Amino acid sequence: MKLPWPMYLIAAFLSLNALGGEDGYGMKPYPAPEDGYRRLVFRVPALENEDDRKLEIIVGKQIPVDCNRVWFGGDLDTRVAAGWGFPYYVLEQAAGPASTMMACPPGQETTEAFVPVRGEGFLQRYNSKLPVVIYAPDGFEVRYRIWAAEQEVGRAEPE
Repeated sequence: MKLPWPMYLIAAFLSLNALGGEDGYGMKPYPAPEDGYRRLVFRVPALENEDDRKLEIIVGKQIPVDCNRVWFGGDLDTRVAAGWGFPYYVLEQAAGPASTMMACPPGQETTEAFVPVRGEGFLQRYNSKLPVVIYAPDGFEVRYRIWAAEQEVGRAEPE
């Protein structure tokens, strides 16, 4: 029995879903992590109007800190999976940690805290259709935050 051409598209789509993962591709499109890096992945839920959201990718590390502000420096680069067109993100290097280096009050003890990497590229478009794939140096972890636009929109006036 010969199927009409739209049925072939449906069959192809269903067979791609069998490859694994919610998007049907699993990690096949994404390169294996290089030595000294880890591939960290998460998925965001589907929303009615994803254009009203942004995704903040927070890469950081648990380290001992004192009363000072502490951070790592680095930029999150966007790359494209060759042959697939899917975006993924790479933190090539994280410099630091850096600190404000102020004198702490006497008796102040250090505590363990999550210290983020500051730089460019950490605020991205919200897209629930694909996994969010980040390559980060060993020892770093990835967290995320979803930002939502207010319903009320301001208006600029001429001056």
